[in-house]
Amino acid sequence: MLKTVLNIYNLMIKELKTVLYDKGMIIFIIYVFSVAIYIGGTKTSIEINNGSIAFVDNDKSQLSKKIIDGFFKPRFNTPDIISYYDIDGKMDSGYYTFIVLIPDDFEKDVLSSKVPEIQVNIDATRMTQAGIGSGYVKNIINEEVQNFLNSNYENKINPELVIRYKYNPNLKGEWFGSINEIINNIVMISILLSAASLVREREHGTIEHLMVMPLKSFEIMLSKILAVCIIVLIGVSFSLWFIVETLLSIPISGSIPLYLFSTFLVLFATTSMGVFIGTIVKNMPQLGMVFILTILPLMMLSGTMSPFESMPLVIQYLMKLMPTSHFVELSQAILFRDAGFSIVWVQMLDIFIVGLVFFTFTLLIFKRSLGMDN
Repeated sequence: MLKTVLNIYNLMIKELKTVLYDKGMIIFIIYVFSVAIYIGGTKTSIEINNGSIAFVDNDKSQLSKKIIDGFFKPRFNTPDIISYYDIDGKMDSGYYTFIVLIPDDFEKDVLSSKVPEIQVNIDATRMTQAGIGSGYVKNIINEEVQNFLNSNYENKINPELVIRYKYNPNLKGEWFGSINEIINNIVMISILLSAASLVREREHGTIEHLMVMPLKSFEIMLSKILAVCIIVLIGVSFSLWFIVETLLSIPISGSIPLYLFSTFLVLFATTSMGVFIGTIVKNMPQLGMVFILTILPLMMLSGTMSPFESMPLVIQYLMKLMPTSHFVELSQAILFRDAGFSIVWVQMLDIFIVGLVFFTFTLLIFKRSLGMDN
């Protein structure tokens, strides 16, 4: 037992030194857990910012003026007033994303309890602003009309809707963008490092040296997994402390040690996947091709880029077999909702079971590829 532990320790030190001597890989790891996290957090936004909007005010009433004044920065630029004949030209040139047409007698119809229509022209080539912005435009107009009616009918009583947003009160997209970037980079770098380590040894001929030494395939594989885990956990700790909390000023509500332990569990699975890829490919070009085919589905279908619930049921059932889908749910629960072990232990158990299956299967393939009996 002691000999096995010493073998794993010495092999792990060898793996760490190999990575440290590779300047290109060190620069890449630093980039992944610093600049990439910052970019991922700052570029992600679910809000409308400085949306270009114009109004065609055919009514020129007090209500229409209130509606126009309801649009202001930072959601929208200060609205411009244009004529009806400018609509097509301004939309064709892409000058405005939104052009709102308020019809004649709009205020009169509203006060007469009629239901007048407001035409909203939206440039749908700007898909994010078009989809989210249409909701903002509708809500602002409805709110201004309701306030106008309340001010004109003294005894009108309306229920007040009080909305409270939990975990992200200001609806800042960068809060989840940075964490999602960390999750994606954990999966990406762990698979890449473990696979590249094995392919590099095969290309340099050092794998044959390990085969003739009194080592077990279990020891060789576990040392590679542990070395990658150490590197990634250091990178994740730095990202959470310096990039997320310090630079982006994003509050982390949950337990960092619990999250790092959960990260270790998912690394146990993803590094096993990396060793499997490194076992079946022959060289670095093949690794690059297989890596792309593996990492893209994992990143796109695990819930970081689109809600997991919105995917087809077949995809949901399939991704439940992957550790990353459980890790996304667990990460958001711990870091933002302050979920403790009593809440997330089910996801942690799922990740461990999936990781154990990946590790056992990969060990069998790895042992057969080396032609070792143990």
